[in-house]
Amino acid sequence: MTLRRALLAGAGALLCGLFLALGAWQVQRLAWKNDLVARVAARTHAEPVAAPGADTWPALQADPAAEEYRRVRLSGEFLYGAEQLVQAVTERGAGFWVMAPLRTADGSVVWINRGFVPSASQWQTRREAARCTGPATVTGLLRRTEPGGGFLRRNDPAAGRWFSRDVQALSAAAGQSPAKVAPYFVDAGADAPCATPDGPVGGLTVLRFSNNHLVYALTWFALAAMTVAATVFVLRDGARRRLPGQSGASS
Repeated sequence: MTLRRALLAGAGALLCGLFLALGAWQVQRLAWKNDLVARVAARTHAEPVAAPGADTWPALQADPAAEEYRRVRLSGEFLYGAEQLVQAVTERGAGFWVMAPLRTADGSVVWINRGFVPSASQWQTRREAARCTGPATVTGLLRRTEPGGGFLRRNDPAAGRWFSRDVQALSAAAGQSPAKVAPYFVDAGADAPCATPDGPVGGLTVLRFSNNHLVYALTWFALAAMTVAATVFVLRDGARRRLPGQSGASS
């Protein structure tokens, strides 16, 4: 085998191996996504359980996905005046999540996503009507914290601009001790306490997950097959052209 043919065969084998590896990775991602969808469906339709207490927070921080999307119930008092608006895009359009800290009986704080409002100005006009005074019980879905900010946008606590539900940063802005703040927040359901017809509107957690991994896997495997076919064709065509009388020369 000439050096040129060896290099061509090696390049084809390398590309084929790369495409096969990418296809196998997508198969693994498909299994992970299917498991996620099944797990979320089971948790969101289960009976609510008590929200994880402070003694379980270290384990929850080590494995944030362990309890995510589980239906939980907790009681406490909302800390009026500490709410923050976090930018959101929902089935109702663009607007804001109303994030409010809830102090529980043991003194810990859990941030509650009370729901969606279409604008900051409208929330200000509805704030008093939607105010929770006294004990409140919240049922909703446990969500992992969203540190840092959104895509290409960083949270700016000083300016009150929030692009993600970062519970530690929200707590710092509200003057709460980090040790007392749960490492998760809760998306309140449609039956959120103290809600008004004009908002905050709860129960808008996105539970649909894009799942194109099978298409991606088939694409990578098809590219691997095409690479093998193209490499074999080129090698055979080169060998055929070198046979006596097949050089293509004319008299």
